[in-house]
Amino acid sequence: MTRLALVTGGTRGIGAAISCALQQKGYQVVATYSSNAEAAEDFSRQTRIPVYCWDVSQFKDCQKGVEQVVAQHGPIEVLINNAGIADDSMFHKMTSETWEKVITTNLTSCFNMTRCVIESMRERNYGRIISLSSINGQKGQAGQTNYAAAKAGIIGFTKALALENATKGITVNAVAPGYIGTDMMNSMPEAVLSTIINQIPVKRLGLVSEIAHAVTFLTDDNAAFITGEVINVNGGQYLG
Repeated sequence: MTRLALVTGGTRGIGAAISCALQQKGYQVVATYSSNAEAAEDFSRQTRIPVYCWDVSQFKDCQKGVEQVVAQHGPIEVLINNAGIADDSMFHKMTSETWEKVITTNLTSCFNMTRCVIESMRERNYGRIISLSSINGQKGQAGQTNYAAAKAGIIGFTKALALENATKGITVNAVAPGYIGTDMMNSMPEAVLSTIINQIPVKRLGLVSEIAHAVTFLTDDNAAFITGEVINVNGGQYLG
């Protein structure tokens, strides 16, 4: 039976690349989104990947959404926690609302989504859980205390959850992208983009396909001995 993979934030950017790569690898894929229904529906038409709209920062929304996906497609055996946002400001100017929004969307969402699928995975003695961290969750970044805290939290979440489920055929890993050539990055002023690229040893931005490749590798049966790890895909910018 074809395994079902769910990708949160899976209709645009890195998430879309992951969804398509998993589909090409033979998985049945569903993707979630929270805004821009037009773009999500266009993605679904082009790829024939079903899309669902819910807010991953809200536990009840995740429960309802997962129940709908399972009812229509079967048990979720691969979960990719990709959904995330950035809302940057220096900490001494950051509001509690900005902090809360980024933490809940980027980190609490990992609890919400994973909690909704983990019991089924344990019952079936199989699962792949991969969450997207970030280079800035490892080295920090001025103006991103909220984002860096959330992405660092994903690493701790990954390691602890991996230990809890290692005997149940469930692997839990994280992928930490560096600076990737998404639409947002490519829309930056040329001078800013040039400064960023000069800090990357390989002297270029990463490709969304390179992140997708790392994720699909971790879903493979040949990666079953890898759990609790963080795969850095950053062009050598951070080697910790």
